[in-house]
Amino acid sequence: MNGPRIPKGAIPAKTEVEDAERSAVYRPGEAAAAPARPRNIFLVGPRGSGKTTVGRLAAQRLSLAFADTDALLAERAGTTIVGFVAAHGWDAFRDLEHEVLADVCGRENQVVATGGGIVLREDNRALLRACGLTVYLMADLPTLLSRLEADPNAAQRPALTDSPLREEISRVLDEREPLYFSVADAVLQAALPAEELAEAVEEKARLGLG
Repeated sequence: MNGPRIPKGAIPAKTEVEDAERSAVYRPGEAAAAPARPRNIFLVGPRGSGKTTVGRLAAQRLSLAFADTDALLAERAGTTIVGFVAAHGWDAFRDLEHEVLADVCGRENQVVATGGGIVLREDNRALLRACGLTVYLMADLPTLLSRLEADPNAAQRPALTDSPLREEISRVLDEREPLYFSVADAVLQAALPAEELAEAVEEKARLGLG
């Protein structure tokens, strides 16, 4: 992928490209300005972007706790995400997801992997902006398609539409990518090796993007 794809008109502020092969730093203004010492580090991005894997590695590097909002939600619900959505619907899922994120934001010193759709609600986006530094793991369609076909993880990744997987991914990226950018303090290319991404997350966290 040749650098980050930034939707036209979605980011009216400065974008500083540090390294086209690795990352871009996005500073949209005061609302998402990173603190010198982030309370938490949140990873956002579509399913298959590697948030859980990279998050665990980054937490180890930073000697911080690791949290995964999808795992916490399933634990609270007492069932899989697929089972919960089938029984209660997506609206109830989003409500519970918000409660989980709010609880997570009540703690500090964590690396947090978030669900792919957590940015759909404005109250979630406000929490991400207020409670730490947010890193967007950006992946293109071929990368996501390859990963999801290789590891569908059906219990934790319910289908979002009735469309074929390629079409679903494309539609989800079109809908959510501007929202990922709206909360992102940093953008990393998700197709890179997980260890390299974890190192980059550690670097961003230690520098506070200052």
